[in-house]
Amino acid sequence: MGTQNMISNVFKKYLAIGLVGITVTDRYGGVCPIRGSSMSPTFNPSVGSFTDDYVFLEKFCLDKYKFSHGDVVIFSDPTNYKERCVKRIVAMEGDYISNVGGVVKVPEGHCWVEGDNSASSFDSRSFGPIPLGLIHGRVTHIVWPPQRIRKIDRRIPQEGLA
Repeated sequence: MGTQNMISNVFKKYLAIGLVGITVTDRYGGVCPIRGSSMSPTFNPSVGSFTDDYVFLEKFCLDKYKFSHGDVVIFSDPTNYKERCVKRIVAMEGDYISNVGGVVKVPEGHCWVEGDNSASSFDSRSFGPIPLGLIHGRVTHIVWPPQRIRKIDRRIPQEGLA
């Protein structure tokens, strides 16, 4: 009887910790791996490195979609919703951006995202502006590996804005 009671108490504690953890990562923020070279040198600057950068994803910005030019965001790929992408916001709704096809006005409720490494980035230049509702959060810090721990700066590229 005592062993069952102890197992039950341990199970309840771990269940409570798990539920709190899920709530925190769903509402406030969490840690995500960044793979690929589309955001190099901001993330994964070494091509031959075996470790990916892990970043802190802040979700307070999702309240009323508080994003700014230069924010690095993680969002669902508009061509495959199961995949996540990380890119920098270059233009917000109402902004004009120069693209291969000419000048594009970013529609209401959308933003224009591009990778820092334009040579290997599949971004808004390919699929157009993305709805703000696809964004999962804003990247604020690199948290792993230890030698790369730092805050992510907002960098606003000016070359594409019209």
